Amino acid sequence: MARYLRVSGIVGLITLQNPPVNALSAAVRQGIVDTVKRALGDPEVKCVVICGQNGVFCGGADIREFGSPMTGPPLVPMIHAIEAANKPVVAAIEGIALGGGLELALGCHYRVAHSKAKVGLPEVTLGLLPAAGGTQRLPRLTGLPAALELITTGRHITAAEALELSIVDRLTDHSAVDAAVEFAVSVAEQSLDACRISTRPCPCPPDVDALFVAAMQKVRQKARGAIAPVACVQALQAAATLPYAQGMEREKELMATLFTSGQARALQYNFFAQRAVARWSMPGGARWDSSRPKPICKTAVIGLGTMGRGITVSLAQAGLSVVAVEVQEKPLKEAKQAISGMLRRGAKRRGVAPALDLITYSQNLRAVADVDLVIEAVFEDVDLKKQLFQQLSAVCKPDAFLCTNTSALDIDLLASQSRHPELVVGMHFFAPAHVMKLLEVVYGSRSSPEAVATAMNLGKKMGKVGVAVGNCRGFVGNRMLKPYLEQGLFLLEEGATPKLVDEALEEFGFAMGLFRMSDLSGIDVGWRVRKGEGLAQPGTASRVRQGHRYSPLGDLLYEQGRFGQKTGRGWYRYDNSREARPDPWLHRFLEEYRARRGLVARRIDRQEVLERCLYTLINEGFRILEEGIAAGPEDIDVIYVFGYGWPKHRGGPMFYAGMVGLTKILGRLEHYQQAHPDVLYLQPSGLLRRLVASGSPPVHKWREIIKKTHSHL
Repeated sequence: MARYLRVSGIVGLITLQNPPVNALSAAVRQGIVDTVKRALGDPEVKCVVICGQNGVFCGGADIREFGSPMTGPPLVPMIHAIEAANKPVVAAIEGIALGGGLELALGCHYRVAHSKAKVGLPEVTLGLLPAAGGTQRLPRLTGLPAALELITTGRHITAAEALELSIVDRLTDHSAVDAAVEFAVSVAEQSLDACRISTRPCPCPPDVDALFVAAMQKVRQKARGAIAPVACVQALQAAATLPYAQGMEREKELMATLFTSGQARALQYNFFAQRAVARWSMPGGARWDSSRPKPICKTAVIGLGTMGRGITVSLAQAGLSVVAVEVQEKPLKEAKQAISGMLRRGAKRRGVAPALDLITYSQNLRAVADVDLVIEAVFEDVDLKKQLFQQLSAVCKPDAFLCTNTSALDIDLLASQSRHPELVVGMHFFAPAHVMKLLEVVYGSRSSPEAVATAMNLGKKMGKVGVAVGNCRGFVGNRMLKPYLEQGLFLLEEGATPKLVDEALEEFGFAMGLFRMSDLSGIDVGWRVRKGEGLAQPGTASRVRQGHRYSPLGDLLYEQGRFGQKTGRGWYRYDNSREARPDPWLHRFLEEYRARRGLVARRIDRQEVLERCLYTLINEGFRILEEGIAAGPEDIDVIYVFGYGWPKHRGGPMFYAGMVGLTKILGRLEHYQQAHPDVLYLQPSGLLRRLVASGSPPVHKWREIIKKTHSHL
């Protein structure tokens, strides 16, 4: 797994071989140990170059080996042996040097990188820290502030930034291997004393204690309960305050704590879940992932409101031609300006030219006649969308894919308006569409595997994490969100405050609690959705709607003109700022509301908030799995992590259910069902009961029981 070759007479060239990213598996580590020993023992070899095959240096540890007993040579002694070598060792970095791959390069005496290479220490994103000397060597090169930022965020950086930070010694626009060989020959006779990073002092500013206090405060605030970023700061503090050997011991201790933590398991599960969602069978056994997606060159977006603008930007940034249609002149003019600004800002961040010339604007629907794929993003009104699909079916070419950005409406109903319902799928983006990574691709009963494959492939091209889901009200994400939001309202009726509910959810790890989020998205938006469902009925005193307990609190706030941040008043007040402040008016309003309806406020603690909101959301997830709307728990978890702000270090709602214990989830749902018999969705799902009866298997075993469930339906 590591090839050895002598080149230029005096250079031992070691090539890592483990496609696709030359991960440091046991076999690769053994190969490095053997070939380095051979090179150092060869009297003809005066210097060594380490590179990776196929233009990739090394993607780091082989994550597939996590959780298994350690085999092969450990990474730390291997890197120390390279650093201690009496012949110059040069890393030739092409493609990527990430995690253990960068730590291997830092153990070399010199680093030569291709100008388009990227490097980083992303272990924190897997709930870990760089534990092969990364936390000890990097700050000795870059200084503490840069090392703190890179290691606690896991950010990948360009070769140019790596050169600026002294992580690499030389850049080339040509072959990094050739440049490294040439460089190695030039330093073959030079002293290596200054080239061993571990022997250098860690440069510390005079106010180093204040630096770490501020860094820890910043990390704790941003991490929202994640422990790995905190451990990274502690390891870097050891680099600044302890000799190298003791710093390495501290790094090892901290890694041991992280490696067996539930958070690391959750983050690594999430890593594999993203790959699992790319495999999906549609009903009837057809597989979209084995269908060939149709090439898409020219696209169209209908409706240039907030979502339509973001979708247009995403398509153009992916290099696709876009016809952007808005029938009214003033909104079209505003959209042009907004889209141009978004493209320019995005291009500036990425250091490229804005893709302005890929977009043409029109007020005429006939402008989409020759496109390969249309995404409609008009107002969420079923009659409007039905009419639009009839028009598109008449205007577009017969093989054009017709996609809807609806967040909840029936895909089959919209497809029935088309002459080619097999070419209709949902492409549910999340706002802001050019930023959020999630894309729910919704297939209807007549959607073809080719249509789903094409939409998924287009999402990938746009940099989205696509998840294929079945057709039902709200699909996966919004369907699960509904009971979560309703429980928040019921808790207010029973004695909670918005602040109590939000603080419990934010302490759990959400960036925003449900009431702050409601104020941000707009209370009027939620009201329109409920009105469309026939639930929002002004002046109605009944607390039961459509046979189910219903809270009109949101509707009453809407009637008061309290729409959230946009009006400065909602569940909170906003005094000329975006900071949510508790509003005495709302507290009086809640007291009067309870008094009118004979409700007696009681003390509600944060644990009840979490159980009521999260367990009902999870229970709906089990129903979705039971009905085959999502293929497996990974699909739901990816949707919630990437689209709804579920904290990554908790894996996703279904993974979290397994961590809490399915028996406990079942028991608490039964408890709340008895307390609130008028809330129908508190009835535990049949799949949850079957999983508990089967001994509560780990989440990766659930698909077997789901398959058995479906075979009995």
